[in-house]
Amino acid sequence: MSHLVIPVGSGTRRDRPPPRRFALWELGFRPFYLLASLFAALSIPLWALQFTGWLPRPYLQGAVWHAHEMIFGFVLAVIVGFLFTAGRNWSGHPTPTGRALVALAALWLVARVLVLTPWATAAAVANVAFPLAAAAGLARALVGGANRRNYFFVGLLVMLAMAALWVHLAAAGAVSSPPMGGIQLALGIVLFVIAVMAGRVIPMFTNNGIPGAQAARKPWLERLALGTVLLLLAADVAQVPATVVAMLAAFACAAHLARWTLWQPWKTMRTPLVWVLHAAYLWIPVHLLLRAGAALGWNAPSLATHALMAGAAGGLVIGMMTRTTRGHTARPLEAGPADVACYWLVLGAALVRVGVPWLAPQATMPAVLASAAMWSSGFALFAATYARALLQPRLDGRPG
Repeated sequence: MSHLVIPVGSGTRRDRPPPRRFALWELGFRPFYLLASLFAALSIPLWALQFTGWLPRPYLQGAVWHAHEMIFGFVLAVIVGFLFTAGRNWSGHPTPTGRALVALAALWLVARVLVLTPWATAAAVANVAFPLAAAAGLARALVGGANRRNYFFVGLLVMLAMAALWVHLAAAGAVSSPPMGGIQLALGIVLFVIAVMAGRVIPMFTNNGIPGAQAARKPWLERLALGTVLLLLAADVAQVPATVVAMLAAFACAAHLARWTLWQPWKTMRTPLVWVLHAAYLWIPVHLLLRAGAALGWNAPSLATHALMAGAAGGLVIGMMTRTTRGHTARPLEAGPADVACYWLVLGAALVRVGVPWLAPQATMPAVLASAAMWSSGFALFAATYARALLQPRLDGRPG
């Protein structure tokens, strides 16, 4: 299974210091992890101030801007950084580095700025172009290495571009469907991506990091868990009746919960670098359960969305960014106090954002502000802790 994941290195150091050079553009994870963490730290407080009415809203109205930026800004940047880094290992061929990586990062940044302006057409072009350009960069490496089993990631990036186009066309009134239709499609794609990635890395990291752990993957359950996500995505696109969505979501919840238990999360409690991934993945069955409840009118749909984005995506992102940054910069694979603080802040933000409005809807406003402060602090702490590692060469002097 080692060919399925990013190599994380041994964490050893050479006796002599690495050469002093600017290394931000040497591998995809470097700029996109740094940009994503800074963006997460800045954009969530901005949304909280918009939500409370303290700031004006951009042309993407209501929750659309917030959802759009969390998907096509924050999460997509991390996905691209991960895929560019993993894709090099999967294929044995280079993914974008140097000037090509600078151009992609600049395109992502321009897209983030344009959605805050009245220039709707330019914003649409930039936000559709970024995942398409990333798909092209990834495809070049995968096709060059004939790595067919991962071609589907290229297709998923193209689908995210189409979802972004849907959002912008709907916001401009060019199509009759609402912008949230494109957001829902993108959420389904993000759920599938993180479910695939988590299934590849969490059992391996558990077995590698926990003596005596026997995290298992059963092929039939893997197919069932991922298949139910695809069925739910198809149901959203087809706009099937709510009762069908509820049944699919409930079935998917059971499949993902069974998958999670096979990874033996109870054995990871003393290893933060591993337990954070298990804790984050648990938010996927929570999300699916809340989706079923929302379809039946039992809870607000926003609770399911935040369980996915703040809990599952946020937790897996902070866990994977700390681990892969340590591995790819030749640092020890051990979580320090700052890492653990990041984990608690990000996962705690999800718990506050989902749990408080569910238990006490009248406290939603303070919950949003408290959750935003925790989330922002967690990712700001990551950026402060790892900026030097992302900007400087590996400690062992190897490229990447």
